[in-house]
Amino acid sequence: MAATPPARAASVADRRASAALRQQSTRPTSAATERLRGSIDETRSHGSDVHRKRTATTTTETTRRRVLEQEAILRRTKVPSQPSHASEQRTPSVRPDELPIPKAATAKTAPVSPSQPWRPTATLLPPTPMHAPLASRISIPPQAKHAPDSVRPPSMAGMNLEKQERALMDDLLYVLLGFEGQYVTFATQRTSTQEPYDPFDEQSRLVGPRYTIASGIDPSLRDLAMQVLKTATHAAALDAFGDVMNRNEYGSVSHALCSAVRKLQKDFLVLVAQLEHSFLNSDSFSLHQMSLQLRKSAHVLSHLYTLAQEVLKENGLLGATTDDNESDEDDEDEFENVLASLRDGGGASTRGKKSCIGGALLVLLSRRLQAMSGDPQAKDLLSSLLRDASKPYLRMLNEWLHHGNVKDPHQEFMVKETKSIKRELLEQDYTDEYWEKRYTLRPELVPIQLESVKDRVLLAGKYLNVVRECSTGAVFSSTFSTDLSASANVPHDIFAPAFLSNVNTAYIDANRALMVLLLTTHQLPQRLRSLKHYFFLDRSDWFTYFLELSHSELRKSAKSANVGKLQSLLDLVLHTPGSIASDDPFKEDVRISISETGLVGWLMRVVNVQGMDADATSLTNSYTPAPEGSVSGKDDKEIAAHEALTLDFGVPFPLSLIISRVTLTRYQLLFRYLLGLKHLEGQLINSWTDAGGVGGSVAGAVKGAKSRDVGIWRRKTGSPKIELWKKRAWTLRSRMLTFTQQLLYFCTAEVIEPHWRAFMSRLEASSEDEAGAARTTTGEPNAARRTVDELMQDHVDFLATCLKECMLTNAKLLRINSKVTSTCLMFANYTASLTRSLDAASPAFTPTPSAPTPPPIDGAKLEKLFSILTQYEQHFSRHLKILLDALNYLAATETVGFLGLCARLSMAAEGGNVEGGFGRRGPGVGDGV
Repeated sequence: MAATPPARAASVADRRASAALRQQSTRPTSAATERLRGSIDETRSHGSDVHRKRTATTTTETTRRRVLEQEAILRRTKVPSQPSHASEQRTPSVRPDELPIPKAATAKTAPVSPSQPWRPTATLLPPTPMHAPLASRISIPPQAKHAPDSVRPPSMAGMNLEKQERALMDDLLYVLLGFEGQYVTFATQRTSTQEPYDPFDEQSRLVGPRYTIASGIDPSLRDLAMQVLKTATHAAALDAFGDVMNRNEYGSVSHALCSAVRKLQKDFLVLVAQLEHSFLNSDSFSLHQMSLQLRKSAHVLSHLYTLAQEVLKENGLLGATTDDNESDEDDEDEFENVLASLRDGGGASTRGKKSCIGGALLVLLSRRLQAMSGDPQAKDLLSSLLRDASKPYLRMLNEWLHHGNVKDPHQEFMVKETKSIKRELLEQDYTDEYWEKRYTLRPELVPIQLESVKDRVLLAGKYLNVVRECSTGAVFSSTFSTDLSASANVPHDIFAPAFLSNVNTAYIDANRALMVLLLTTHQLPQRLRSLKHYFFLDRSDWFTYFLELSHSELRKSAKSANVGKLQSLLDLVLHTPGSIASDDPFKEDVRISISETGLVGWLMRVVNVQGMDADATSLTNSYTPAPEGSVSGKDDKEIAAHEALTLDFGVPFPLSLIISRVTLTRYQLLFRYLLGLKHLEGQLINSWTDAGGVGGSVAGAVKGAKSRDVGIWRRKTGSPKIELWKKRAWTLRSRMLTFTQQLLYFCTAEVIEPHWRAFMSRLEASSEDEAGAARTTTGEPNAARRTVDELMQDHVDFLATCLKECMLTNAKLLRINSKVTSTCLMFANYTASLTRSLDAASPAFTPTPSAPTPPPIDGAKLEKLFSILTQYEQHFSRHLKILLDALNYLAATETVGFLGLCARLSMAAEGGNVEGGFGRRGPGVGDGV
């Protein structure tokens, strides 16, 4: 039998064709490739028949060489992972059983049994809402580990060094594109640090695939290949990073960063194409040269991979759980975001609480740029990424600074808008919620470059938003309808030279615009003066007239008083010609209101929430009137109308930001306190006139009092005890009146008036500054001397200081002062009863011949009178002494202004012997008061 002739040495073309056939057997193919493979199978079958008739070796080698060359040409001109749908539609001759069955991208490929043909395919998946618009929609191809043994390549152990290098380089070109090779496949073994790679698991794709190289390869080639495989891992992970971070919920800044990364990946793909060209056309192209040419791109991809992994960790996409100690505020913010998204017609975001988007992503890039400033290539790379990623953020920033509008659909801007807080709620806002909480800062989303001016950014937009709300017509169109995206006057990236100056200029311009709107257009100073006239009883001739007209109505209980009738009487008084209030342009805004809670009870609630010695400026959130009963123990149903009477004032927007509901509440507290002192003063004066003082006869005649009720205080009874009792009663009433008048004078003349003048002087200075504000010759605006927030704080400080120095913010002073005034009011109201008791103890006597001497005095009734009067004296003197001691202590520790009040109230503490005796009157107090 003739020996078989030896086979010829395979040429380079034969080796390439043979390697191409082996690679094609393990990669996804298109339908056209399947048809060509069918024809190749037929050719192979035909070759087998010929082999039985002709010489086996020569014919087989010739046929195999021709088929392999055709298949290699076809493979190099087709994309392995994309099926040719057009070819399938144009070629109906393909049998139905040969058509590939599409599998879902999330379904893992089952191993192929030896009896089934190995036909790996890839399909185009339909778009879903969960996928990013630019994400890959090609299904995941089957893994090499599922391929049957019949298509596996021969072992590298039987190859020489040149063949190993060529086969390995061919595999690496595919691996750099994200596919497996014949000898380089995905790692399927678990290690101590990493899990096996699963292309169907998103977290595994984000970390990047690990590769293993077939055994038998030369160690030097393995070391070079491992360097390239590290780059391939980074490239595949960056592809997955772009697919995930391009989703809608991660915001425009993340999208811009992914776009910048995609540009760099495009350059990398161009490099891979160049390497493939060199590999196919140059026999001298080696693995070492490939590694050298990839080194620069590998350095770039390494930095991008590290950055991507850090971003993914911050977003909790690599298995890192969110902190268990998430604050309730974060939960509330997320709830508000979901509600706002649902109101706008969108779906709820699938992004977790822990997210690195928007400003937080810029912070991460900036910190990494600072850390890598010593690496010039990394610095240029990160600077480019930060520049591109900051452009969407700068668009939002410019919109906020120059239009006062928040365009932040993905919650990534540093300013948060709470849409549930609306302008219409200002009438019921007792906590300044609209101004304080409508727009707030998100500290975690403030870029490092804006950290020093973040407050100015917030205030500039808030100021301009108010101006925007009040602008209409041509002013609105010219100011707030301009397109900032194409404007050359604003910066468009974070490295622009005018980045910080843009913030400062916008802040100054917005502050000036709002100050002019408040002070000039809406006449803020005039409204404040009107508030002073009404609430602080300045020039209160109208109020005295109102009290006289409404005397009968105010004597009723608070629940029985007719508010409509009181409002009509107030309107009548304010429109009376000759009254000071008749010339006030804002008198129509004054309204009568009846509170449901007593003044002392309301104040005690506020003080108890804040603490006994709380700073008055911190009392901002506790002025909401409580519906429950007062702390003083007096039921709300027993409050008289004059105790519950208060004024309200209508303030239009935007003045309601300065004169907000909480500041109006402070005005009301001071008004009710002053009204209580005036009412007490009037009651004590009326008790004197009723008891027979100056004008007593006229007053008694007008009120229908009996002559003997008036005469008992004026006539001589002849009894020393009765005369002593009357003098002690007069002295006590004079001390009480002195206490009331001195306290009222201190509150109005020494507390409110000086602080009011200081506040108005600052306000007028702001008006002059804004009226004279002009731009310098260089075109830069002058620095804002006074801001709207400073004006608001001045107003709040003025009212808080008045409340504090009027003893309305200290629990101890409030309780003691309430007891002293209550004693005075009870004594004034008890005067009529004392008159009747005194008349019963010493009835009027006219001498007659039959009764020349007066009847004897009822000793028991007289002792009762002395006992009642002594109790009043003891209560008043003891509580007044405690009040003076407390004022002296506070004057020495915190409020010096109380020294003047101590000196004035010490006049009321003098006089009156509690045990009996005449006693001396306080200075300046006479019978004709």
